[in-house]
Amino acid sequence: MATLQEQIREVEDEIKKTTYNKATSFHIGRLKAKLAKLHDEVEKKSSSGGTGEGYSVKKSGDATVTLVGFPSVGKSTLLNKLTDANSEVGAYAFTTLTVVPGVMEYKGAIIQILDVPGLVKGAASGRGRGKEVIAVIRSSDLVIFLLDVFQPTHYQVLMEELYEAGIRIDQTPPDVVIKKVDRGGIRINSTVELDYLDEDTIKSIMDEYKIHNATVLFRENITVDQFIDVVAGNRSYVSSMIVINKVDLANDSVLEDNKKRHPDAVFISAHNSQNLDMLRDVLYDRLGFIRVYMKPQGEAADLEEPMIVLRGTDVGQICDRLHKDFRKKFRFAYVWGDSAKHPGQRVGLDHKLMDGDILSVVIQK
Repeated sequence: MATLQEQIREVEDEIKKTTYNKATSFHIGRLKAKLAKLHDEVEKKSSSGGTGEGYSVKKSGDATVTLVGFPSVGKSTLLNKLTDANSEVGAYAFTTLTVVPGVMEYKGAIIQILDVPGLVKGAASGRGRGKEVIAVIRSSDLVIFLLDVFQPTHYQVLMEELYEAGIRIDQTPPDVVIKKVDRGGIRINSTVELDYLDEDTIKSIMDEYKIHNATVLFRENITVDQFIDVVAGNRSYVSSMIVINKVDLANDSVLEDNKKRHPDAVFISAHNSQNLDMLRDVLYDRLGFIRVYMKPQGEAADLEEPMIVLRGTDVGQICDRLHKDFRKKFRFAYVWGDSAKHPGQRVGLDHKLMDGDILSVVIQK
């Protein structure tokens, strides 16, 4: 019987050989769904194998950032310069053999930065501690792709490994709702025109995942691959930024080539502390922090020390930060600011807050 990797190659070859047109679109959709399932099986198998010693890192602070790169690109050096950590530094591959956490305090925010073992090609299949590293990345708020200035093409390898592992970089979950039902087949509704999916393709993908009765609501025009992600239901969506290290060793020609490849990257020398202040600024902005001012019941709002939280934070998450019992004892909250329809709007746990909001939480006595 063919191995999982052999099955993957067979499906990939069939996709390449199949000419895409309206008549074959549903077949290609089914093949892509099959390929996604095989990749999921490979990751699942690698995650359950080995010693069983995964990485357990307690998230702390206002956000968690993971340094991702090939071995010996300077992650440990950068972590030591940005934070209070003490990660072992060496000029050879696989210096970091576990996750080393550090904390960077900047503009009132407490940012946890994790140095993980370097990713290598094949990480999604478990090579080079890949399964453990990927598990940490899944729970991150942001990934820093740290590249060696002399190896700018490593970025594509890293992106491919994370994609195969079900991690979607700088994407948002597609606005599609699938609701399984007992009978009635597949019923499709859409509020937008679908340019890349037709009824046959949708049904063939769902059939591959053994979903035969469901209602599907599209509120976004998405691709075949994005729909497969929705059906699979196990994807992680993480923001990122690119940082190119060791610029002190490169000549103008090498730097110019890197800038053409990665125009939005931050160029640094971790060893010489070059451009680290710029990196701190960009990292803070990329995380998208907002300020929420707390107003205790019957008292004035504390406008001196806001809570620093990530954009998209809701009232329930604020309750979790305030006290372990606040969510359970929550009655309602009042909000003043941009997220409120009117000053002092009464809201529930799922109300999303905006920068500068004032929040008063009312709990059961």
